[in-house]
Amino acid sequence: MRRGTRRSGIRTAGRRAIALALCTAVLATSLLALAGSGSSAAADTDDPSVRPGMGDIFNGYVVGALSSASVGSPKEIFSALLPNDPFYDEPTLTGLEPNGTLLKAKPVDVMFLGIQPGNLDAWKVMYTTRGQHGQQVISTGILMIPVDGTPNHERPLIAYQEANDSVGAYCHPSTQWTGGDPLDGSLWSALGPLAQMFGGGAAVMISDVGNNGDPEPHGVFGGKFGGHALLDGIRAAIAVQDADLAERPEIGVFGIAGGGVGAAFAAEIAKKYAPELRIKGTVLEGMVVDLQSFFRTADGSIGSGFVFATLLGLEPWYPEWELDSQLNLAGRAIAKLFRTQCQTPAYFMLPLVPLDKLFKNGVNPADNPIFFKAFQENLLGSPSAKDPGRAAHPPRKKNRILISSCAKDDSPMSLVPAKDARDLAKRYRRAGAKVKYAPTDCSMKRFITDLYGWGTDLFGMQTIPWLFKQMRR
Repeated sequence: MRRGTRRSGIRTAGRRAIALALCTAVLATSLLALAGSGSSAAADTDDPSVRPGMGDIFNGYVVGALSSASVGSPKEIFSALLPNDPFYDEPTLTGLEPNGTLLKAKPVDVMFLGIQPGNLDAWKVMYTTRGQHGQQVISTGILMIPVDGTPNHERPLIAYQEANDSVGAYCHPSTQWTGGDPLDGSLWSALGPLAQMFGGGAAVMISDVGNNGDPEPHGVFGGKFGGHALLDGIRAAIAVQDADLAERPEIGVFGIAGGGVGAAFAAEIAKKYAPELRIKGTVLEGMVVDLQSFFRTADGSIGSGFVFATLLGLEPWYPEWELDSQLNLAGRAIAKLFRTQCQTPAYFMLPLVPLDKLFKNGVNPADNPIFFKAFQENLLGSPSAKDPGRAAHPPRKKNRILISSCAKDDSPMSLVPAKDARDLAKRYRRAGAKVKYAPTDCSMKRFITDLYGWGTDLFGMQTIPWLFKQMRR
C-alpha cells in the first residue's frame, strides 16, 4: 500500500504533473465551477447559507495531495475495473458476533479515473451489522484518512453515507474509491465534500450498505439497514488497528439522498443501538423522507428509474412481495437488468415513464397496498401514536441535526417534496431534538444564473463547516 508519502516505486515528475493536471480538471468540472468560483470563505462560518469558495475546496491538503498524485499503471487501472476482488468473500459466522465486529481490513490505494492522490491512507473493511429486521448480515466499506501531520488518534471521524442507490454488485463506495465504477454520479458528487472533510483533517468512513461483492441484489433502500450499516461501519473503522483512531473519537455524520435516509435512521436508533458512539452532529441532505410521497411525486418524471430501483432495493427485505409476479413482461425485463446494475447509467433509462405501465394491475406503486408496510417502516421521523406531530424516535439532543433540502418544488431535480423535509424537522423538534432546517434554492433560474452555487448546494458542500463546528463542541 502507498501509505502517506511512502511511494511504491519511482514516479517521474512528468507523471506527477499529468496526474495533477488531470485531477485538477476532474475536480473543477465535477464541482460545476463554470459560472464563477465564488470567493466566500465558508470554512470561516457555520452558516449553511454560505456557499464554499474554491479555496475551501482546493485547500492546502487537497493541493498537496494533487501535487503528489500519481497515474496508476495500466495493470492497476484495468484490475480495479474487474469484479473479482477476493476481499469480499465472506467468512463463516457464528451469529454471536457483536454488531460492528471488524472481520477484516485491507490496505488499498485510492484511485479516481486512474489517478492516485498522495498523502491519503485507505483500507477496505468488512464487518458485521444488522439487516432491516434485525438479522445478522455482513457489510463492507472504505476508511480514508488524510496524511497531514495530525496524529490519527486526535482526528474526528465522519461517517459519510453516499448518494449511492445501486442494487447491483461492485457498484458501491469501496469499489468506486479504488478505481471501479468510475462514472457513477454518487462518486462524482462526493469529490467536493470529501475535499472539505480531508482539508479539515477528518478521517472518513463510507459504508457500502451491504457486501459490495455480493452478487445478489442489494437491499440498499432499507432505511434501518442503512442506519445499522452506518453505525457499525463507525465501530469497524475505530477497530482498524493500523488506522490508530481514538477509541471514542468525535463523530459527525453526513448523509445525502439515499445515504441521507440511512443517516437519519442512524440518528434515530443510535441511542439504543450504539450509545457509546459520540455522534455530535448529523447532516441530512436531500433525502427521501416519505417513500409513498416520493413515489407519487417522482413517478413519471426524470426520476422514474429511481422509483423503480427503490422497489428493487427494498425487495430483499420484503420477499413476500414476490415482485416479479406483480410485474408485466416489460417490468420483469427491466427489473432483471436493474438488479445487476449500478445506478449510473441504468436508473436514468426510464425518464418520464409512468410506472403503472410496468405492473399487471396498472396501479401506481404509491397506491399499491402491497407496499404500504414498507412505506410505514421506512418513514423518517415516524409519528408517535399519541401525538402525530411528534417523532416517535427522535435523535438524541447531543446529536444536533441539520436538514438541507430544496425549498420549493420548482425544478425537475426536485424529486422529493419540499414539504416532507419541513415536516420532518417539525416532528424532530417537537420531540425535543436539536434541529436546524436550511432550505436551498434548487430552481431552474438559479441553475441558469448561478450554476456553481446550485451545484455546491446539490452536493451538500455548504453544510460541511457546520458539521465540523458540531464535532468541535
